[in-house]
Amino acid sequence: MSEYAVELQRKGIRLGLVPTMGALHDGHLSLLRLLDDRCGIKAVSIFVNPIQFGEGEDFGSYPRNEENDLALLAEAGCELVFAPNVNDMYPYGFQTYVNVEELSKPLCGQYRPEHFRGVATIVLRLFNLTQCLIAAFGLKDYQQAMVIKRMVNDLNLAVELIFGETVREKDGLALSSRNAFLKLDERELAKLIPQSLNWAKNEAVKGETNCSRILKGMAELLQSKPGIKIQYLEAVNPDTLKPQDKVQNGVQVLLAVYIGKTRLIDNIRVNNKLLNC
Repeated sequence: MSEYAVELQRKGIRLGLVPTMGALHDGHLSLLRLLDDRCGIKAVSIFVNPIQFGEGEDFGSYPRNEENDLALLAEAGCELVFAPNVNDMYPYGFQTYVNVEELSKPLCGQYRPEHFRGVATIVLRLFNLTQCLIAAFGLKDYQQAMVIKRMVNDLNLAVELIFGETVREKDGLALSSRNAFLKLDERELAKLIPQSLNWAKNEAVKGETNCSRILKGMAELLQSKPGIKIQYLEAVNPDTLKPQDKVQNGVQVLLAVYIGKTRLIDNIRVNNKLLNC
């Protein structure tokens, strides 16, 4: 991969990258489409990154279907797939990690303290190995997107970032590789996630500015049927991820819930109608 990247650079060909952990769906493919007309080679990496999984998390059971992934990517116009193994990415003696200090602490970071260290480390490794000049990430993992954006800015990396909006099912549930873990009754419960987010957005549009009241209403909706366990539900500044009391110029509402053993995350931008947003 490194040799090929050098050859592309020598020829003046821009490589664009969509980093993934495989089990691809249209959310991933929408990111690949964002690279159209922005680079000479559209590439996707497939690597289930062990260092972003904590003890007891689902690294071993994370869905893997490389044959199906390759077929989807070929049909979607992907020109290069980089699919290393764990020993390639973390050879014996590996001990250098990247930590984006403050943005990694709240939200998912409260419950997965090593997660974003693993994310930042693998993304930097992929940037270095592919020498990509543009990379696309989805906003469903909003905190991840902000961590990567901060890392690129802080380290002066020569990578242009583009972020794609969350791609959803017809009922509003965000596409996720982990949706495959949901049983039929759990999948029905999962509809409450986008319903609660849209309720929050509508309340703000109608004039509600108090974040606590918005979050309380969301929690009541999420727990209107048994089976959803809220891990966190917060309204934060979209850039700093610090908790906010008022909607003001807009807040990002983020949540993580468990439905059965499956952990799902989602988010939405909430603005007040009075701000004409």
